[in-house]
Amino acid sequence: MVKSAECWVKLGTWDRMRDWATPIRMQVFVLEQRVAPQEELDDMDVACLHAVAFDAQGRAQGTGRLLPDGHIGRMAVLREFRGLGIGSAILDMLVNEARGLGYHSVALHAQTHARGFYERHGFVAEGDEFEEANIPHILMRRSFEAPDRET
Repeated sequence: MVKSAECWVKLGTWDRMRDWATPIRMQVFVLEQRVAPQEELDDMDVACLHAVAFDAQGRAQGTGRLLPDGHIGRMAVLREFRGLGIGSAILDMLVNEARGLGYHSVALHAQTHARGFYERHGFVAEGDEFEEANIPHILMRRSFEAPDRET
C-alpha cells in the first residue's frame, strides 16, 4: 500500500478488490464511455493484480490492473477525482510492481485522448491508432533500464 498526497493505493487479487474496482469501471467505461458491460468485465480479471485508490474517508476513487503478460489496463478514475493525481498514483504503483516482478517493460492500450498523460509517465507510442470498444487507442510501452552491475 502506498500513500500519495491525495489517496491510498492498495494492490490485491480480483477476489479482494472487485467490490471497489467494479463500480468504478462500470461508471467510467460503461456509463460514461458506452463500453458494453460484457466487454468491460472479462475473464482476465481473476489473473490480474488490481490497484484501487482510496481517499481519506475510504471511498474508492480509481482503479487499474496489471496483467500477467506485463500489460497495464482498465485504468479509470471517477470523474469527481480526476486531475488530483489519482491516476498517476495508480499507474506508478502498477509500474513499480511490474518492475519488482522482473518485467523489462510494461505496455498498455491508451485511449488517444490520454496519450499525453502516459507520455508524462515515460510511455512511448508504438504503431498506428486502432479502435478498441469503439474508442481510438494507441499502443504505448515503457521500458525499464537495466540495473547497474558491478564488474
